[in-house]
Amino acid sequence: MTRKKILGSHVKRLLSGVSDHGRKHLTEVETDLVQTGILLEEAIEKLSFNFMAIHAAVAAQHDTIALLLDGGAPTAEQRATLLGLQDEVGGYVNAAITSMQFQDMTSQLIDRTLKRVTGLREFLGTLGSHGAEMTPESNNEEIVAQLGRVSMALAIQSLELRSVLRKAVSQQHLESGDIELF
Repeated sequence: MTRKKILGSHVKRLLSGVSDHGRKHLTEVETDLVQTGILLEEAIEKLSFNFMAIHAAVAAQHDTIALLLDGGAPTAEQRATLLGLQDEVGGYVNAAITSMQFQDMTSQLIDRTLKRVTGLREFLGTLGSHGAEMTPESNNEEIVAQLGRVSMALAIQSLELRSVLRKAVSQQHLESGDIELF
């Protein structure tokens, strides 16, 4: 193989590796952001439902509460309804708290996304710093050796980043048990 073909082969391999690595991490970033959006949408929907249900439960008892405040005596049915209100509101509050715990999972996704972006930035920084070592006067052997070092450094960085990032996002101690998403 001629020196030109060897050099071209190394450049092609390096650029292909950078492209593949960047594309994979950006796809994961996109996936994490979509999942974060879905989690937030679901949590907000559940929170809204539960807060509206609490409001409706309390508002439904307004007349009985007004009667009590005015010194009146509630009927047996009104007393039973008021006593049941505590459990009903408690259930809605617990469901709202469970929904708010989705914040922990979205925080994990955002943290993972930030690590991916930081890792990708460092990856590209490595490429830039190694590339700066090449000069127009470098001969083919020096360029091939430098490209080999760059490829090796980038491969190591990519593996390190992949090993740091967990695939699953999980939440423990929810009312309904442990949850693991994605």
